[in-house]
Amino acid sequence: MLRPVARGCLGIALAMFALTAQAITPEQEDAERIGDLVIANHILADQGVLDGFGHISVRSAKNPSHYFIARSLAPALVTIDDIMEYDLDDHAIDARGRHSYIERFIHSEIYKARPDVQATIHSHSPDVIPFSVSDVPLRPVSHMAGFLLDRTPVFEIRSTGGDGTDMLVRDGALGAALAKVLGGGTVALMRGHGDVVVGTSIRTATMHAIYTNLDARLQAQAIALGGHVTYLNQVEAASISRVLDDQADRAWELWRAQASRIRQGP
Repeated sequence: MLRPVARGCLGIALAMFALTAQAITPEQEDAERIGDLVIANHILADQGVLDGFGHISVRSAKNPSHYFIARSLAPALVTIDDIMEYDLDDHAIDARGRHSYIERFIHSEIYKARPDVQATIHSHSPDVIPFSVSDVPLRPVSHMAGFLLDRTPVFEIRSTGGDGTDMLVRDGALGAALAKVLGGGTVALMRGHGDVVVGTSIRTATMHAIYTNLDARLQAQAIALGGHVTYLNQVEAASISRVLDDQADRAWELWRAQASRIRQGP
């Protein structure tokens, strides 16, 4: 039989466990997502996925028909005050004079088409562009890019916008066409432009974007060696993709620390 003091300690422990076990509110979840969104901008800039251009967004947990993205700004410079909220018609909820990314339609149309997607990244990575303009498909050569599955589709903007576009996804029709090419996949290349990468969280999307770049470099190097290139088969790719997505936090913590050191300086 427990003594009164022991019973009291047990009661406190159980109460604390009950509090920690409670699910966070959608408002708290959105606050966490916005914090991670800022960090992801810095990570992707530090890792060379984004430079002065490109962007990342996250769907709202409170209102899944809304999403968060920075104002039109170089990713490395993004702070929490730069984050804006949009509906899926790409109207800013509270613009306050801040300018929007031209290609925000990429994000809204993917969120419309893919309820499973919680984060979307658009980059102009030079590593992937050669695969978007040649007949050599981007395929997984590294187990870290198993999410590519077999071969990566390419969005040809001329198919929707004609021959006279500026290559930018600047309206809903182009965004919807890109989302259709992406389909149920994780990555779609954009001919002569870059790519779009998605994930079930900011952290998985960030990991996918970084390892898409790495796989593109490795595949180009393997092709340059000459001879036969062995790619992951679909079973291998799917198996390792599930394992790595479950461990996204491991890489995220490293990349966050690296980006933080660079921002803080010596």
